[in-house]
Amino acid sequence: MRVAARLAVVLLAPFVAGAAAASSEAFPNRPIRFIVPSPPGGSPDILARIVSQKLTEQLRQQVVVDNRGGASGIIGVDLVKRAAPDGYTLLFVTSTTFASLPVLKKDLPYDVEKDFIPLSRIAWVANVVTVNNALGVNSMADLVKLAKAKPGQLNYGSAGNGSPAHLAGAMFNVLAGVESVHVPYKGAALAMTDLIGGQLQFFITSPLVAMPHGRAGRIKVLATTGARRDPLLPELPVVADTVPGYEIVQWWGAALPAGTPKALVQRLHKELVAALDAPDARAAMSKNGATPQPEATAEFAAFMKNERARIAKIGGQAKIVID
Repeated sequence: MRVAARLAVVLLAPFVAGAAAASSEAFPNRPIRFIVPSPPGGSPDILARIVSQKLTEQLRQQVVVDNRGGASGIIGVDLVKRAAPDGYTLLFVTSTTFASLPVLKKDLPYDVEKDFIPLSRIAWVANVVTVNNALGVNSMADLVKLAKAKPGQLNYGSAGNGSPAHLAGAMFNVLAGVESVHVPYKGAALAMTDLIGGQLQFFITSPLVAMPHGRAGRIKVLATTGARRDPLLPELPVVADTVPGYEIVQWWGAALPAGTPKALVQRLHKELVAALDAPDARAAMSKNGATPQPEATAEFAAFMKNERARIAKIGGQAKIVID
């Protein structure tokens, strides 16, 4: 009986291996969900739709953007954490969910290093400082002067607690020596609506969100937040010209649930890098200031680890603790 069993295993082995190979080759044979942990209209949504379109073309299978906003992105991230690790659920990673919240928030329901497999950064951008047209501010020097004259009277928006805009505003308060009030929203698009309407006085956000409104004259764009002038927005000075030491950038990437087979990780990484290298995708991202950043999975993991250390330092200086 044991001999017969061994013989059966030997005879079946080639067929099992062949079936596994065929299954791998067939991937994907149904639509893939690209979970974006924020509402439509913000930078993550804009970038995810550019990437998903290219992935759809390359994989010849629909890659569907699924916006799951709420709780500063935690709801969407937790959804992917609990998804089957079969390659059919991708997470759009934000600097909020994978860098800020892990070091600033208590009792986070996910562990970025244990629960996910990083694929690659997608893009990065130096944010822009924007103000309401009626504020009477035309430069960073004007904004600093007004904020000092009206402590606690200027509101700045963000896409949620711990978001890049929250950190950017907190850093502005610390380094410029001013007191402005943070107002968190459920997404950047909502904050931008209130900036235009005058409920907010300023908003430090991605140029993907801000520049269409700036170019249309609905808001004023004062400066970028990088260390030097952005070659994609050369007309804008940097905040550090007025507020020495000020520098903060925003970035995005993609990840998979922990346990995803290595072959699928490699396949999806290859497809993502190809999508980011496509000329039309690069043009669409750079149109409003985002720089594509394809990289190896190990590079992305190391980058995020360094970002968490940097943000922990910023959060400590600004005394940011998210309950």
